[in-house]
Amino acid sequence: MGEEGQVIGCHTVQAWNEQVYKGKLSNKLIVVDFTASWCGPCRLVAPFLAELAKKLPNVTFLKVDVDELESVAAQYNVEAMPTFMLLKEGKVVERIVGVKKEKLQQSIGQHMTSATA
Repeated sequence: MGEEGQVIGCHTVQAWNEQVYKGKLSNKLIVVDFTASWCGPCRLVAPFLAELAKKLPNVTFLKVDVDELESVAAQYNVEAMPTFMLLKEGKVVERIVGVKKEKLQQSIGQHMTSATA
């Protein structure tokens, strides 16, 4: 499951927990895309996210379908899609709601540098 350079779909709570645990161990920044199959803007941002994942192999990109993993979405109080959460050491360091590509890219860069410092 070492899928560097791509967006990893978490389809079970166990898969989600494993990825968050790996992130804690490696101290890598995790970017989570809370999405839904019926969400148009989510589909529009997916290629951008895939491109970022290719460019930033030292960041873990996860995708969570809110209808598939309702308990995870509820745990993080996700109410709108897309919602992006940036996690470091298992804790949310930033939350971005909506398709805000520039803001997302900026935040990833900011938190990525502080993750390796």
